[in-house]
Amino acid sequence: MSFWDRIKPAERPVSATEAELSQEGTRLHLTWDDGVKTHATAQHLRQQCPCAGCVDEWTNKRTLDATQVPADVRITQVQPVGNYALTFAFSDGHSTGIYPWKLLRDLTQPPAA
Repeated sequence: MSFWDRIKPAERPVSATEAELSQEGTRLHLTWDDGVKTHATAQHLRQQCPCAGCVDEWTNKRTLDATQVPADVRITQVQPVGNYALTFAFSDGHSTGIYPWKLLRDLTQPPAA
């Protein structure tokens, strides 16, 4: 491998070009730069929060009990984090998670058959 191969930029990861919240705040719809459209419920996104309060920083073990997230939790606010992520404020008061594009793509895609 040459020097130039090591320093050339890596392939740009997929990113969302549009984020739309349902009127009641219970579902997030994303349109990606490759044309794919995905969605997830607010409850699912809250259950998968990647913040240090929901995931142990040393072990990567989820500390949030997903069964304690109410089914009617809503997203009250969506904010971009630079060009690489979104952050959400949830109706249960939680707002510290930063969701990078790759995580959001994984969380919003339908399960593989």
